[in-house]
Amino acid sequence: MSEADAVKIPVTVLTGFLGSGKTTLLNRLLRRPAMAGAAVIVNEFGEVGLDHLLIEASEEQFTLLDNGCVCCTVRGDLVETLKELERRSRAGETPPLRRVVIETTGLADPAPILHTLIAEPELAARFRVGGVVTTVDAMNGLATLGRHAEAAKQVAVVDHLLVTKTDLASPETVEALGRRLDVLAPTASRGIASNGEADFEALDALAGDETGKRERLAAWLEKAAVLPVHGLMHEHGHAGHDCGPDCDHDHSHHHHHAHDHGICSYSFVIDEPVEWASFARWLDYVAMLKGEDMLRMKGLVCRADDPARPMVLHGVQHVFHPPVRLDAWPSADRRTRLVFIVRGIAREMIATTLVKFAGIGAGSIDPPARSAA
Repeated sequence: MSEADAVKIPVTVLTGFLGSGKTTLLNRLLRRPAMAGAAVIVNEFGEVGLDHLLIEASEEQFTLLDNGCVCCTVRGDLVETLKELERRSRAGETPPLRRVVIETTGLADPAPILHTLIAEPELAARFRVGGVVTTVDAMNGLATLGRHAEAAKQVAVVDHLLVTKTDLASPETVEALGRRLDVLAPTASRGIASNGEADFEALDALAGDETGKRERLAAWLEKAAVLPVHGLMHEHGHAGHDCGPDCDHDHSHHHHHAHDHGICSYSFVIDEPVEWASFARWLDYVAMLKGEDMLRMKGLVCRADDPARPMVLHGVQHVFHPPVRLDAWPSADRRTRLVFIVRGIAREMIATTLVKFAGIGAGSIDPPARSAA
């Protein structure tokens, strides 16, 4: 992380489907000394908001957005609210602002919020993404993920998952939900929240210097390295075929609706160092062509012009964070690794464009890519 990024205020997005325990978790989180200097933005959707009445926060800590969903109609309000919070802090009207938590509605898509934080110039100069935390109800999670596209997307873009109500669900139900979460969020860290209590240190780590924490990066790479190479891994444990444009074939014949609404995860390992200029053009091409459905992308890139210092990539839809160089590799493996979480984008499309536009030899991509036309 650059010196400029180090002084930016981290924004943690707390999301999760209706009734999954976000408000209970937030109340516990706000009681911690580490949350001193934190501001809370709660979004409620509907003519009469109630959840905010349950939040135990001081008036100067708290802001309510109640005229629409934060992922669509109130994004302008969110921008202005963040700017005002930062302005009041600088002016000494409130205590120094050290962190922001945004609790979304249960039906919100977190991706546009992340997009706003990255793409809005004034926000990007003052704030940075401090991670996405998603709560999932152990009792109803499997059914919810199958029925509601919003819930599947909340899980797909997550950095840290918190499974709630495990004390009310059978071990078999919790285990089955875990397998589904492995598919939708294969590189996310995961914990359990009981009555709002959780491993809050893991949440604090998200808001910290992500690229500087080699342990976290190494753990992410370890998970990415074992992702199924043919798209989704189904509940019975067998790998499916590459997800096509709609990702809607059902190899298990009766499990889950449309592969969780067409959301797929897959990874690439590139053996040879990449030419950065060509690779950057490829990123621009993919973002322009498929940005709306590229829910999240993470990567560690070995550049041919500086192989000793890897480049960290992080994209949300068609917007990418400015690439960040690490001082050293987090492990002995110095190959480029890319992880994609997408909606309805065929793995073959990513592989062939890597060959065609990034100048990467098909033989250096693991698993191998077919020759581009």
